[in-house]
Amino acid sequence: MTLCLTDTMKRTKEPFALPNPDHVTMYVCGPTVYNFAHIGNARPAVVFDVLYRLLKRRFGRVVYARNFTDVDDKINAAAKSSSSSVSALANQASGSNNRSMPTILCSRLYASTRRDLFFVNSIKDIGARIMPPHHG
Repeated sequence: MTLCLTDTMKRTKEPFALPNPDHVTMYVCGPTVYNFAHIGNARPAVVFDVLYRLLKRRFGRVVYARNFTDVDDKINAAAKSSSSSVSALANQASGSNNRSMPTILCSRLYASTRRDLFFVNSIKDIGARIMPPHHG
């Protein structure tokens, strides 16, 4: 039986095709982390976990990664009201999220990352490309 997924851009169901059937990679958007995990964090985790398990059963090896959104107005406001840094709050909340997901039987991720770290490194890279070396 052919596995079909909905292409939300086309609004159609499309056959799931892989360039390399021996290597499935799944990168999904994770929760916005500014407080303890809640049911809103759990719903997408469960949905993507079901997809991960289906793909793993069908194809064997699946790399499953997601990001934590930690650059957001909610996080900025929560950090300000708790007199904490955004990074410290994101660390605390993402840790809470990672500890909570196994309690609802979600699989362990292959990898997770935080957006702020991605953006900081991206900004450094862009800066290095556009600024002359002696202007630091």
